Amino acid sequence: MTTIEPSIGALAAAPVSGVEEVVLAEPRGFCAGVDRAIEIVERALKKFGAPIYVRHEIVHNTYVVEDLKAKGAIFIEELDAVPAGATLVFSAHGVSQAIRQEAAARGFSVFDATCPLVTKVHVEVAKLHREGYDFIMIGHKGHPEVEGTMGQLSEGIHLVEDVEDVERLTVPADRPLAVVTQTTLSVDDAAEIVAAVKRRFPGIREPKQQDICYATQNRQDAVKLLAPSVDVVIVVGSPTSSNSNRLRELAERLGTDAYMVDSPDDLDPAWFDGKRRVGLTAGASAPDILVQQVIERLRALGAVSIRSLPGAIESVHFPLPLGLGDKAMGIAPKA
Repeated sequence: MTTIEPSIGALAAAPVSGVEEVVLAEPRGFCAGVDRAIEIVERALKKFGAPIYVRHEIVHNTYVVEDLKAKGAIFIEELDAVPAGATLVFSAHGVSQAIRQEAAARGFSVFDATCPLVTKVHVEVAKLHREGYDFIMIGHKGHPEVEGTMGQLSEGIHLVEDVEDVERLTVPADRPLAVVTQTTLSVDDAAEIVAAVKRRFPGIREPKQQDICYATQNRQDAVKLLAPSVDVVIVVGSPTSSNSNRLRELAERLGTDAYMVDSPDDLDPAWFDGKRRVGLTAGASAPDILVQQVIERLRALGAVSIRSLPGAIESVHFPLPLGLGDKAMGIAPKA
C-alpha cells in the first residue's frame, strides 16, 4: 500500500508532553480476513484493470479505502451504480441473498471478499433455517455485517442489541431458536447478552464455535493486558470500525483514558498531559503504516522508549477466490 510520510512541520510544532514510553499491544492491526479482502481488490485491479467496483467499503478504514480508490477501485452501495459487464467485489462484511441474486441477474463478474468467519455464520444460519429454526442475532443495527447475516433469510431472524432488547423480544413459540452474533462485538458485552437470551429461552441453540472472530477476541485480550499498565490508550481505527470502537470502550471500562484516531493528525497533545506511558493498539482493519505514523508523532511528543507486550501469535491465512490465485495473475488484463 502507498506510504504516507508524516508532516515534519506538524510534528515540530507539537508541544512537548509528559510522554516517555509507548507500549504496543500484541496482536494489533490487520487480521487474515482484512488482508484477504484487500488483496482480492488489488489482484482484481491487476488482472482486469481499473475500475473495479466494490459493494460498500471493502473494510472499515479510511486510509485503506482512499488508497484503493487511488488505484482504481470505485466504492458503491447500490448495484444500479455498476455498469453492465463490470467486475464487482463484495466487501469483507458480507452481503444479503438479495444482493447476491441481483448481482447474478445483472451478469456482473463477482469476487466475494466476505471474511470466511462471517461466511461461517451465514452457512450456519442457512443450515439451521432448513431444519426449521428461527434466530436471534446479537449485533449493531445498521452495521453491514448484521444486514448481510440477517439478509440470508427473508423472515425468522430477530435482532437484539442489548439485554433490554432481549427482554422485549417476541418470537414464535412453535419454532426452535438459535442464536448468532456479529463477529466484531465486545466479547464481554456479547456474553452478557447471550446469558440474557439463555435465561429467556433456556432451550436456545448456541453455535458450535463462538461467532466472535479470533482476531476480535485476541485484540480485546491484548487491551485487557495493556490498559492497566499504561496511563492512556490510543486505538488506531476509523469511526465506522466496530472492532476498533470496542477496543476503545474496553480500555475505558478498565479505567484507562482512551481515544481512537483515524490518522496521526487526530492526536491531541492535551491527551498526554501528565501521561508518561501511552498504550497503542489498532483495530483489525487498520494498517500498520498508521501505527508507525502514530509512533513517530508520539516520539515528537517526547517518547523515547517503544516496547511490545507479549500476546497471541496469529498464523491464520484464508485462501483467495478462484480466479485470483497466483497462476491467474499471469493472465493479461482485459483490453
